[in-house]
Amino acid sequence: MSFDVVIFDWDGTLIDSVDHIADSLELAARELGYPVRERQALRHIVGLGMEEALSQLWPGITREEMTQLREVYARYFFQRDTTPADLFKGVDELLETLHGGPMLAVATGKSRPGLDRALGSSGLGRFFPLTRCANETASKPDPLMLRQIVSETGASVERMVMVGDTIYDMEMASRIGMPAIGVTWGVHSEEQLAAHNPMAIASDISMLRELMASGGTRD
Repeated sequence: MSFDVVIFDWDGTLIDSVDHIADSLELAARELGYPVRERQALRHIVGLGMEEALSQLWPGITREEMTQLREVYARYFFQRDTTPADLFKGVDELLETLHGGPMLAVATGKSRPGLDRALGSSGLGRFFPLTRCANETASKPDPLMLRQIVSETGASVERMVMVGDTIYDMEMASRIGMPAIGVTWGVHSEEQLAAHNPMAIASDISMLRELMASGGTRD
């Protein structure tokens, strides 16, 4: 493998959870009497930390209102666990291929309790010795979580790669000079991802596997 460290986003990159997140946000808004946002707006904020996401969807909400929204959202979201059936097709085979090569890490907008629960219930926890969550560092696109992974691994930024489905993933990698690979099966389109100058964009898992093997280039 050509990379020393491969950092994956979680929702929309490894796990097909974007619609479940949007559904849970909509249900929480309806229960609490907040204006229901359009589906595209609910999907667009996936990848941000929850505070940043809620502030974008309902500007001006108070700290107390945000806490209540988070609690009701979590109740709906955790009505079902992430399971191996929620993995995008081919993700488990990709991670098995990479396992034992580059170090694998996760950088996500999820909370620590949410990610730990999902790592266990999805069966993917064994692949990721290093993870960072928005609630323990800073939300994307701030690159702090990537800086922390760089520091902890001691790897060169140029020998690392961020893999994600959102412009937030692409931007935070770009801000510290880290290569990035966008994937088109999650939140943002190929055109949106390309605007942030990733080294490559994968349209399916087999292409991503090829890019991992070749250091981000295709023959």
